[in-house]
Amino acid sequence: MRATGRWSPGILGSVVFWLAMGSPALSVEAGGVYKLQDLAWMAGDWQTAASDHRQTDEHWTAPQGGAMLGMSRTVAGDTMVEFEYLRIVERAYGIYYVAHPGARAPGTEFKLTRLTATQAIFENPQHDFPKRVLYGRNSDGSLDASIDGGEGTRAPSWHYLPAKR
Repeated sequence: MRATGRWSPGILGSVVFWLAMGSPALSVEAGGVYKLQDLAWMAGDWQTAASDHRQTDEHWTAPQGGAMLGMSRTVAGDTMVEFEYLRIVERAYGIYYVAHPGARAPGTEFKLTRLTATQAIFENPQHDFPKRVLYGRNSDGSLDASIDGGEGTRAPSWHYLPAKR
């Protein structure tokens, strides 16, 4: 996910967001390994509300074959201004979110460090920015996503609704 220049309300907003998303951790297999299937709630077609002639859509396939494939696109007016290819892959040593902004290769990897029934946090403390990618499913069926520089930092965020066809 790339930052679009829109910032969340800051630390307080991030705390409120994650407190609202909170639920007990789940589905950790023996040996402390998360299961890709537990991220199935991210699958689907998502889009932000159009604002300032700018809209972002994100699409995720269901978990299958050890991976989820995704893409994100931001359109301003009639012009695509950002895009990104995404993967979530299950490996013997963990689950990784791999981002390819602008189709850049190789991608940047973020390891899944926390998973609940409604939220996922992927981290790469060695990366310059972002260091974390966060997703949360809301009770109204919407999806929130944000990136940040680590816990307690300000974060660009996106509020996705199910996409209209």
